[in-house]
Amino acid sequence: MLHALRRPRPLSWGLAGLFAALYACVAVNRHRRMLTQAYDLGIFEQAVRAYAHGEAPVVLLKGPGYQLLGDHFHPLLATLAPLYRLFPSAVTLLLAQAVLMALAVVPLARWAFEVGGPRLAVLVGCLTGASWGIVEAVADDFHEIAFAVPLLAFAATALGRGRPVAAVLWALPLVLVKEDLGLTVAVFGALVFARAGKGSGTRALGFGVALFGLAATALTVLVVLPSFNPDGGFDYWGQMGTREAAGAPWEVAGRLVWPPLKWLLLGVAAATAGFLGMRSPLVLLCLPTLGWRLVADNSHYWGVSYHYSAVLMPLLLAALVDAVRRTGAYSGPDRVLARGREAGPDRPAVRRARRALAVAGLVALVTLPVYPLHELVAPGAWGTSPRLERARAMLARIPDGATVAASNRLAAQLAGRTTVGLVCREPSPPLAVPMSAEAPSAGMPSAGTSSIGMPSAGTPSAGTPSTGTPSAGAVRGGPEWVVVDLADPSVQAPCAIADTVRMLDRYERLGYRRVVDDGDLRLLGRP
Repeated sequence: MLHALRRPRPLSWGLAGLFAALYACVAVNRHRRMLTQAYDLGIFEQAVRAYAHGEAPVVLLKGPGYQLLGDHFHPLLATLAPLYRLFPSAVTLLLAQAVLMALAVVPLARWAFEVGGPRLAVLVGCLTGASWGIVEAVADDFHEIAFAVPLLAFAATALGRGRPVAAVLWALPLVLVKEDLGLTVAVFGALVFARAGKGSGTRALGFGVALFGLAATALTVLVVLPSFNPDGGFDYWGQMGTREAAGAPWEVAGRLVWPPLKWLLLGVAAATAGFLGMRSPLVLLCLPTLGWRLVADNSHYWGVSYHYSAVLMPLLLAALVDAVRRTGAYSGPDRVLARGREAGPDRPAVRRARRALAVAGLVALVTLPVYPLHELVAPGAWGTSPRLERARAMLARIPDGATVAASNRLAAQLAGRTTVGLVCREPSPPLAVPMSAEAPSAGMPSAGTSSIGMPSAGTPSAGTPSTGTPSAGAVRGGPEWVVVDLADPSVQAPCAIADTVRMLDRYERLGYRRVVDDGDLRLLGRP
C-alpha cells in the first residue's frame, strides 16, 4: 500500500478522494443544519431540476419566470441533470461540487511529483485541498465555478509542463462555466502565443485562442445574457464601474487598490503562492478574475470570504510549483530537495524554494481553523438542537409539490420537492382577493409596493389577529404555504427583514391561517 503511494497516480487520486470525502462531510452537514440558503443552493437546484426534466432553467427564487441564463452564463450546469434525475436532492449538487473541487488536487499533485517526488506531491496536494478559497467555496452552498476549479487546475498544469495543446483543450470549456472566464481563456492563449517560436503552429493556436476567449466573453455579455435577461441587459454592468471608466478612468484605477480590504485579498493570494509563485508567468492567469473583483463596487468581491476565490487557488498553486521547478532546487534521481553541500552554487535557490513552500504551508495552517474545514472536528457542528428539530417538523407539514413562499434558509430545504419562491417578494401568480371579500385596513401597502422600513403604526404586526379577513376560498393566486424563520441571520440579503415582515403581515390580513407559531418560526396556510 505504502509502495503504491510512492507512484504519482495512486498518490494524487488518493489525496483527491480524501479531500472529496472531507468536503462532502462539511457541505452535507451544513445543509443538515439548515445553514445553506436559497441564494445560491436553492437557485442552482431549481435550475438543475429544470434541466433534469428537459425544461429551460427558469428559477422562481430569482423572480417569476426568471431565466437563469440571463443572470450568468453557465450551460455546463446541464451536465448534472442526469445525476439529479436519479437522485433529486440538494445533496446531489453538494456531493458533485465536492468531487469537482477535489479533482483539482490530481494534476497539481502529479506535476509536483514530477518536479520533486512524493514528498512535494503530498505537500502540494494538501495545500490545494486545504486552500482557503476552495474550502470556503465548498461550504458556501453550490456554485457553477465548481466546474472551473478542476478545468483550471488541469489547464494550468498542462501549460506549465509545456503541453500547450492539452492546456488549450482543458481551458476552452471554461467559456461554458461563467461569462468572465472567457478572459481567462484569452490569457491562456496569450501565454501559449508568447511561449511558442515564430512561425510555429502553436503560436497561431495561441493567437486564435486568445481571440476566441475575448470574443466569447463579449458575445456572452453583450448578446446572450441580455437575450435571456427579463430586463434585456447584463445585470452586473452597474457593479463594474463602466460609467466611471467612460467619464473618469482614473477612478477605476484607484478602485484596484482601495479600500484596504483589497490589500488583504492580494496579500493572502500572493502568500498562497509562497510569494515565489509571483515570478511564474502562470500567475498572470489570475489577472482577469482579480481585475473584475477589484474594480467592482460590490464589497463582497474584495475580501477573502464567499466562493469567489476558488478559481484562484489552482492557478496560484500551479504558479508555486512552476516557480519551485524554475529554481532547480530539486536534484538527484529521487528529486530530493538539495541541502547543505549538495546544493553547491544553487544554495540560494534551495533557500528560496524552502521559504516559498514554508510560507504556503503556513497560510494553509493559519487559515484552516478560520474556514469551515475545521467543522469536521468541532463537536458542536454535529449535534441537532431542539430548534433545528422544530424547524424540520414544521417543514415536514408542507406536502411535496406544494407552492411555497419561504425565507432564505428554509427555501433551500424545499427547493427540491416544492415550487418555492422568496417570501419577501410578490408571489406568482399574484395574490387576488375580490373587493367584497377583503376588508380595508389602514396602512396596508398595495401589491407590488416595496417597503424598506417596518410596518407603519397603522399596520398591525404579524402577531396581531387580523379582523375582517377574507372567507375561506376567497383568496386567489399566491402560494399554498408561507414559511418563515424570522431569526434567520441571512434575511438581510436577498430579503430585508422589513420586507419579510411586511409580506407576512399581508398574508395574514388576506386570511392565511397560522399552522405553526413557534417563536420566530411561522408556517401559514392558504385559506
